[in-house]
Amino acid sequence: MSKQQPLLKSYNLSGIELSNRVVMAPMTRSRASEGNVPTDLMAKYYKQRASAGLIITEGTQISQQGVGYPWTPGIHTDGQIEGWKKITKAVHEEGGHIFAQIWHVGSVSHPIYHNGDKPVAPSAVKPEGETFTAKGMKEFVKPRALDINEIPGIVEDYANAARNAVEAGFDGVEIHGANGYLIDQFIKDGTNKRDDQYGGSIANRSRFALEVVEAVSNAVGAEKTGIRFSPVGNNYGISDSNPKEVFNYLLKQLNNFDLAYVHLMEPMGDISDLPNYPQKVTEFFRPFYNGTLITNAGFDQKSGNKAIENGTADLVAYGQLFLANPDLPERFAAHAGLNEPDPDTFYGGDEKGYTDYPFMDESEKVAAE
Repeated sequence: MSKQQPLLKSYNLSGIELSNRVVMAPMTRSRASEGNVPTDLMAKYYKQRASAGLIITEGTQISQQGVGYPWTPGIHTDGQIEGWKKITKAVHEEGGHIFAQIWHVGSVSHPIYHNGDKPVAPSAVKPEGETFTAKGMKEFVKPRALDINEIPGIVEDYANAARNAVEAGFDGVEIHGANGYLIDQFIKDGTNKRDDQYGGSIANRSRFALEVVEAVSNAVGAEKTGIRFSPVGNNYGISDSNPKEVFNYLLKQLNNFDLAYVHLMEPMGDISDLPNYPQKVTEFFRPFYNGTLITNAGFDQKSGNKAIENGTADLVAYGQLFLANPDLPERFAAHAGLNEPDPDTFYGGDEKGYTDYPFMDESEKVAAE
């Protein structure tokens, strides 16, 4: 009976046969070591969760310039690549599949990470709020607007990160275009005030994202390339005057690439007072994209099954549920109870709240049979 659940059916993702449609969403956990090198503890964490149809890693910096948080892994040095090799090997030994989320935070950073220099962004628009650093919370600073001549180098950083990810054994990469970070900052008119070919019109504001997609696809293959968007996200005060039109355009353009997938985030809060913002993101944008769609944010087992059954999405990504339940697909199959996540251990620390969440016990497994 459990195999009839849409979430537990297999799925062919650009030639990769996924055992189920339950995706582990990317989640920053801040457990990397000095030099932003992945650790053996991280290998254990991801290995525990290899029953996911697909794992998408935490955000992984494409360069030192892309860093915005402490103890987050990168994929731009030899040491980082070697660290990730242990993780991909561990996941593959368990029969799992894993994509690296490649990431540049843009303005959502602090000079503490850049030898005193300002973070970079499409425009000098200061993010709202404070940022978490190894020295406590720090107020954001106004970033430096990128010179147009710097942009091709950052595009190439994404492509190099993708090549490094494949070298490290990843099955593919997800370009982080969501949550108020660099690509999102270029796309949305609340943060992009440029008056050159990367600003102004929807086509111009989408140019950077599409150049990154093209560069990464050329580097490792479109079938190994996904991208994540948060059309209605307001992280760090980011906004857009008409995300319906912006992301309609972007998704139609992405139909030309034959990507592994597009990953869309649902609203994280109440947006009912924003008439130009779609209330149900994946459902709204589904008609405009022909390929595989992953949906994320706020789903439980019942709503995840429904999203697949009604064709809204092909795969459903779970964040905190997977954080606290390393055997989440098995629990879904058994209709078993779920562990509660501990927010105090989300970022930084050791195995507590990271690799010590319990698996189902034998009595629950027997009940499922």
